[in-house]
Amino acid sequence: RVVERKGKGVGAGARVSERLVVREVAVPGVWGRRLVSTIRRHARKGTLRGPTRVLAAGGRGGPPAGERPLLLTEDTREGREEEDEEEEVLQALLLGLGDYFRKNAFREAVVGLSGGVDSSLVAALAAMSLGRERVHGVFMPSRYTSGLSRRCTQKLVTALGIDMEEYPIDGILQAYLRDAAASLRGEGTSLALENLQARIRGNILMGISNARGWLVLATGNKSELSMGYCTLYGDMAGGFAVIKDLLKSEVYRLCRHINRREGREMIPEEVLSREPTAELREGQRDADSLPPYEELDPILEDYIENGLTPEEMASKGYERSLVEEVVRRVDANEYKRRQAPVGIKITPRAFGRDWRLPISKRMPRGGG
Repeated sequence: RVVERKGKGVGAGARVSERLVVREVAVPGVWGRRLVSTIRRHARKGTLRGPTRVLAAGGRGGPPAGERPLLLTEDTREGREEEDEEEEVLQALLLGLGDYFRKNAFREAVVGLSGGVDSSLVAALAAMSLGRERVHGVFMPSRYTSGLSRRCTQKLVTALGIDMEEYPIDGILQAYLRDAAASLRGEGTSLALENLQARIRGNILMGISNARGWLVLATGNKSELSMGYCTLYGDMAGGFAVIKDLLKSEVYRLCRHINRREGREMIPEEVLSREPTAELREGQRDADSLPPYEELDPILEDYIENGLTPEEMASKGYERSLVEEVVRRVDANEYKRRQAPVGIKITPRAFGRDWRLPISKRMPRGGG
């Protein structure tokens, strides 16, 4: 955005996109005022700096553009219509993903596909940003994987035009149970077996990454990371977390926006209409471990992004006991978030640099 000295906007380019905006401005008196500033010491000394040559960046996820000059754009109009919120989020994610690949010399991505909405969105974003030929899906079914999950995954792969490999994990799980049965007995046996499945899948993905040089894209969203509804070294494994700053409800909205935008079901409707489940045990549902997302996400937004206290949230009409439980779980799972992959920031307060919560702290009795 280009502004004149009184702060009035005189030119703007599209947000979250790489663009050079050129605008003529009147400069009488500006040079003299700038000489007063300490950052203009070189000008006062008469040692003016020469112009800097600007080179173009490559396309999203593509090779460097070399010495190709940056082309000027014609989009320098004084105002522009506000972009649709979902479209702006989409463009930010596409830009961030492609930029990370280009600047860190990665060329291809691998995504663990489950037939759920999160992995479907991540795969779609990767295909849109990097190109479908650079995105590889991996389907790792177990005895708990439903026919619906398999069908949704196949529809997604076909819609995106990406390749997919399948590695069933039941044999690996049985080997663990056979060779480490004594170590897996205890009060938390059921949870241990669930997490073991997630970690087997994480190991397969990281093994593929090591062998082929593909970057693993983690598929966790902000709602899950907030509540600790994720497995360290399992579904949290990866080198880049594309949607870590999107709440679950925002994931659904963005999927539907992509489908409207493209005029077809890039993310199959069956994926969007099914009940969320990790499928780590028979009949498992997200609702068994979390409040409904339509109740959870507004509380998370107020606590994490808006900085409201439990008392302030309760005064807005939220159920006090639910607020206290959500806050307790958010605070208790900081240790997990510190070990999550880096990702794209799209909100005023994303986990990481913006979220200053100590891992070790005295937790008040009864939550809060």
